[in-house]
Amino acid sequence: MTHKLKHLFPSLISLNHHPNAVYDDYTWFITTDDEVVGILTEDLSPRDLSLLEAILTPHNPALPTMTKEEHYWEQRIKTGETDGAQTESSESYRFVYFSVQPNQIKPQAFKEAISELFNKNIPILWNDDHSGLMIESPVESGDEAISYEQIIDILMSDLYVNIHFFVGPIMNDHADARTIYKQLIDYAETAFRHSDQSVLSYVEAMPAILVNEMEPHNRSAMIEAVLNEFVHDTDMLHTIETFVQCHLNVSITAKKLYMHRNSLQYRLDKFIEKTGIDIRQFPLAVTVYLALLANKME
Repeated sequence: MTHKLKHLFPSLISLNHHPNAVYDDYTWFITTDDEVVGILTEDLSPRDLSLLEAILTPHNPALPTMTKEEHYWEQRIKTGETDGAQTESSESYRFVYFSVQPNQIKPQAFKEAISELFNKNIPILWNDDHSGLMIESPVESGDEAISYEQIIDILMSDLYVNIHFFVGPIMNDHADARTIYKQLIDYAETAFRHSDQSVLSYVEAMPAILVNEMEPHNRSAMIEAVLNEFVHDTDMLHTIETFVQCHLNVSITAKKLYMHRNSLQYRLDKFIEKTGIDIRQFPLAVTVYLALLANKME
């Protein structure tokens, strides 16, 4: 097959014969003989690319070679099925989306660092050379769980890597993997667009996700009804948001805002008086928090 392709595309090279080729100049594929070949991107028309992708497997030589388990999950996500190469499993799992600043760490080095931190191989499906999806299995009995906050601290201190994690829910049915994957990618983009946290869970991000999926006119109506005359008062909005984030605790909020407790109480009373919403009551505070998120999205 390679000989025939070489006849059609003279710029074709084999990675084995040209290991130092400039990756970015070529579009790479894996042939049916498991040979990695590249063709100069400038020589490929959109029609050529479509035909090649139909008969060959697209490949990024900068990414680690996929393991058997990673192939299994890739098929699960792309087609919802497997080719039987790996026995179907009912083991619970969760997807964890990650994003690293471009050019901070090579994919292979990142994969090795993650495997070392978890003390086992973690399947990773790459979107590109700086983002992708980790598939995490439950912590086995006797093993010590490691938090993603800890992982970030270690990677920052040892490798100077700036990274974000979006942790999905624990799932049991592998048949749901394709749907969960698509949702997680969409939700991660929304979550990190409206949060400055390095680690976000699916549950923590749900308020922003729900507000983002509202019709624009419904968001506007909620903002006007809830925030009222304070919609452009950045100091008041920051105070109210901090109060909610501090679990409606006046003392903690005042300390975080470097504000006297009485000054904070005055602001809260003013908000309650002008809007008619007693933000000290949890159900009402939830509504105010959703309106604050909606206001940020406008």
